[in-house]
Amino acid sequence: MSHSKVQSYRSHYKSTLVLGFPLIGSHIMQIVPHLTDTIMLGWYGVDELASSVLATSLFFIVFIVGSGFAIAVMPMVANAAARDDFSNVRRSVRMGLWISFLYSVLVIPILLFSEQLFLILGQDEALASNAQMYLRIAGWSILPGLIIMVLKSFFSALERPNIVLFSLVIGGIVNVILNYAFIFGNFGMPELGLAGAALTSVITTLISLIILIVYCIFNRTYSSYTLFKNIWRLDLEYFTDVFKLGFPIGVTMLAESGLFSATAVMMGWVGTNALAAHGIAIQISGFTFMIYLGLANAATVRAGRAVGRSDYEGLKLASISVVVLTIIAVSIIAVIFLIFPKFLMMLFLSPTHIDTPLIVSIGVLLLAFSALFQIADGLQVVILGLLRGLQDTAIPMVLTTFSYWGVGIPFSYIFGFVFGWGASGIWLGLVVGLALASIFLSFRFVRLLKLHN
Repeated sequence: MSHSKVQSYRSHYKSTLVLGFPLIGSHIMQIVPHLTDTIMLGWYGVDELASSVLATSLFFIVFIVGSGFAIAVMPMVANAAARDDFSNVRRSVRMGLWISFLYSVLVIPILLFSEQLFLILGQDEALASNAQMYLRIAGWSILPGLIIMVLKSFFSALERPNIVLFSLVIGGIVNVILNYAFIFGNFGMPELGLAGAALTSVITTLISLIILIVYCIFNRTYSSYTLFKNIWRLDLEYFTDVFKLGFPIGVTMLAESGLFSATAVMMGWVGTNALAAHGIAIQISGFTFMIYLGLANAATVRAGRAVGRSDYEGLKLASISVVVLTIIAVSIIAVIFLIFPKFLMMLFLSPTHIDTPLIVSIGVLLLAFSALFQIADGLQVVILGLLRGLQDTAIPMVLTTFSYWGVGIPFSYIFGFVFGWGASGIWLGLVVGLALASIFLSFRFVRLLKLHN
């Protein structure tokens, strides 16, 4: 390999890491408030914790679909920014904000009047009532939360994600303080319990949003984009583009999260201890998934900017660098899961609880499967990111939904219950579904790469 080629690869690896690390950090910080809520409500009361879990499950389903439109803004801005096209950057962001607003108006009633939905799904009356009470407060954070996602796409596409990380870190710190104040009635505040956690979610989201908006308006670099100029005007061309690109992203993300929800239901059929082990293993895997998600966002930006410059050699090198970095990351994490499974499981369990040894023994097996699962999941989400950079979302939606639901779920059931492999079989089905998705998406990306060349 020539010296210039080596230098070029080094440059691409460095660029991906410089962009990827703050994005990984921002994804981690996005789950920290949820983790804080779970821990503090767990301290406060079991009923309150159960109600919040039920409520946030619905909130995140609704949020995931809406965030697809926000993510669609990322490759559009990256493409336009690579050409120094300020007008189209502004148009993309503006219509991302428009769709986020309209989507929020449509879904807020679902959150505000959710009790009946929970009852239809067979939930306890008191649990359903408390979950609705939580959502009648926390539900108002969906619009500011989606606006944050649009602005995150904007800053990320300009390869400046640090401000997003900063705003989320501030939000995370405020979340801890306000949860402690409002849930338990500390610092002279009223003891609000579950309602306190909901109120904190809204305040925290608004603080993070205000930081980003202030930065957009008053920072000289970003104010030149005049993002909020003529914000009231409908731009039908870009509205359609964001919608066409974003809807498949939202469906894809919903299909993947639904995959894990379905496996949780199946785990419940195996038994309570299996479900507990599954929940812990998913928490651990979900944390590491943030690394791949950050790399996937970096992949979207770098691919989008390369296409914007018509730099197809750069697109190829950027793709190779992000895939190699993903393989390194999943390999390290897989080794950790295989060497320290018991230690990882015990972080979430009381050593004195009577069921702990059984839950740990199941969890050790699940984390072994998770080592395979990481490889499949990491690669498929990063390749999805590359495809989004090429603004290719509809076909990947079909490929992933088929892999998750047409293959993953049936195989989980067959391995778990027909073959009688229980919890391990269910997770093996997950591996099969995610691995198939990564194969399909890889072929799709290679094909599109050849077409660009």
